[in-house]
Amino acid sequence: MILRRILRLSSLFHSALSIHLRRNIGLSAIVFNKTKELDPVQKLFLDKIREYNTKSKQAGGPVDAGPEFQKDMNESLARLQRAYGEGDLTKFPEFKFE
Repeated sequence: MILRRILRLSSLFHSALSIHLRRNIGLSAIVFNKTKELDPVQKLFLDKIREYNTKSKQAGGPVDAGPEFQKDMNESLARLQRAYGEGDLTKFPEFKFE
């Protein structure tokens, strides 16, 4: 009887330990992946995104956008203001909960 309880508890302990170890191994794999160097394609992608970000901040808006883009943007904003009312549609709305 005691042996059965010990075996049952050991099997429960074994399954809990197994799940815990699998989770830790999965998390540690992610951590070690972050510290390694990126492969060349990922590095190129991130470099291009960072480059666009700096150009966008310098330009104050979209990069390499011509007058057609600005015209379409103004038309879209005017259409949305007619449909949904006045206000600045280029800014995220502020919510106030009371």
